[in-house]
Amino acid sequence: MGSRLDVHFSSRNDEWETPDDFFAELDAIFHFDLDACASARNAKCPRFFTKEDDALKHRWSGTVWMNPPYGRDIAQFMRKAYEESLCDATVVCLVPSRTDNDWWHRYAMRGQIAYLRGRLKFGGAETSAPFPSAIVIFWGGRLGHAVRPELEP
Repeated sequence: MGSRLDVHFSSRNDEWETPDDFFAELDAIFHFDLDACASARNAKCPRFFTKEDDALKHRWSGTVWMNPPYGRDIAQFMRKAYEESLCDATVVCLVPSRTDNDWWHRYAMRGQIAYLRGRLKFGGAETSAPFPSAIVIFWGGRLGHAVRPELEP
């Protein structure tokens, strides 16, 4: 029995829409200025970059939410998030917890990591994701030197 969600949970689609309630909890803590990886339909902030905008070519500023494409490009987005934190942006990333991947060791481990308990149910999905997730925070800018909130695992 197939459904439109079959593509949602396959390797053919690397976009996993952030659950609204999950984002709202983090936004209450961080007060995001920019959604670095969005579409006009699912943007979480008034200021956002779409695939067509190519966030990798732009400067990020303020406090940034990033739920990147989970395919091969994730390493480029994690590198960009880390580099933007060195230029004063604080970047909060929702990523699959893929601790065996090179990008995890090169970039994620440079940030503060909060592993999520259970599996997220991404936007519009009827079932939870087939992988665990984590929040990776690259501190910079206005939050980089302030008291950092503790995130419950």
